[in-house]
Amino acid sequence: QVQLVESGGGLVQYGGSLRLSCVASGHIFSLLSMGWSRQVPGKQRDFVASITSDGITNYADSVKGRFTISRDSFKNALYLEMNSLKPEDTAVYYCNVLSLAPQGSFWGQGTQVTVSS
Repeated sequence: QVQLVESGGGLVQYGGSLRLSCVASGHIFSLLSMGWSRQVPGKQRDFVASITSDGITNYADSVKGRFTISRDSFKNALYLEMNSLKPEDTAVYYCNVLSLAPQGSFWGQGTQVTVSS
């Protein structure tokens, strides 16, 4: 079983920066990708960014140029560097692992990011 723990969320002013971290525990023998999604209460969870086991990154249009996803395979850690934050970035951010072994899609509990205007 894979467990994910996010950290780094908080309150930041418009234009500020935050760095989210996600540490995976448990053995991941065949990783496909890791990523971040976010959710506002009452709305669906939206894709933010992902990185494959080969290091290929993908971003939602709304965060391109402002957010950077990275991974430390030795630490089983995932990061999201968020710059030029806007109030519309306010959400709970979730870390996700997509794996073949163990097979499944695993999610963390989320970390709150609040951007004040």
